[in-house]
Amino acid sequence: MKLLTLGRRTGTGSALSERQQRLVWRIAALLLDYPTAETADLVDQLTAATTELPESARVPLTEFLRQFNETDPMRRASNYVETFDMQRRSSLHLTYYAYGDTRKRGMALLRFKHAYRQAGLEVGDLENSELPDYLPMVLEFAATVDQVQGERLLAEHVPVLELLRLSLQDNESYYTGLLAAVLATLPPVNSADRRRIAQLAAEGPPDEDVGLDPFAMDPMSSGGTI
Repeated sequence: MKLLTLGRRTGTGSALSERQQRLVWRIAALLLDYPTAETADLVDQLTAATTELPESARVPLTEFLRQFNETDPMRRASNYVETFDMQRRSSLHLTYYAYGDTRKRGMALLRFKHAYRQAGLEVGDLENSELPDYLPMVLEFAATVDQVQGERLLAEHVPVLELLRLSLQDNESYYTGLLAAVLATLPPVNSADRRRIAQLAAEGPPDEDVGLDPFAMDPMSSGGTI
């Protein structure tokens, strides 16, 4: 599979400014991570921050924040686990859709790891418990560390992001709005993307489970925490 060969995506096709892009990514990074009391305490602040965004991003973000705020904390947590941890087609790990837990995925993960390293970070500096393709991590990187490299990683995975949005929409999840807001910052889905989305949806993540050896054996590794 050739998920990471979308090199044509080197810039955004959105109408958002760079500051607005970073704001969307920062908000989405917070809200796509596991919901905590600290996140809940930020709802009013995040809602106020969305006022400077265009409608394409503001509306889905504010609607999510409204529903999130109205949901019981225990239900928020169970909702998150049911949505992202128990459904293969709603994974927040971007390379999982094309490679599953196969050996090829290890090589795809290096794309992310090298981008972080070029910005002076090891994966463990961002999020100790997650692989480098974890969407909240990629969004946080794009928003606060390296906008150019972060946007490139996100833009290369527009088909995966749209597939995730569709999966969440099918499940009537309020997380659909967060993916819609992120996609509003990136080039629009084109005909090649639609073919790729259809392929990924039809095939599903591969089932072969042989570990992520190429990722662990990265020859450029400096021995930092993964």
